[in-house]
Amino acid sequence: MAIFFPRIIQAKQIFRRSFSNGRSTSTSMDIPKGYFAVYVGEEEKRRFVVPVSLLCQPEFQELLHLAEEEFGYNHSMGGLTIPCSEDIFADFASRFGAL
Repeated sequence: MAIFFPRIIQAKQIFRRSFSNGRSTSTSMDIPKGYFAVYVGEEEKRRFVVPVSLLCQPEFQELLHLAEEEFGYNHSMGGLTIPCSEDIFADFASRFGAL
């Protein structure tokens, strides 16, 4: 019997759509295997490269849910955009060893 995590499935959909939106892959070339880029910030977006293991954290799944509510699956930056301040995200990511 398989256990499905709906938010992780939603995250995969976000990544597929955001990375297949026709932009060049030059920005994805500098991301190591097992990591992904997110854009965080309220006015000016800052790019963070975080491990995929962060997707399993319930707090990050909640951020994905907020991103879905605010942006849907169309992220203007070409990658996943998280609607929170840089400081909050940096604190969150550092607690899980992602930065």
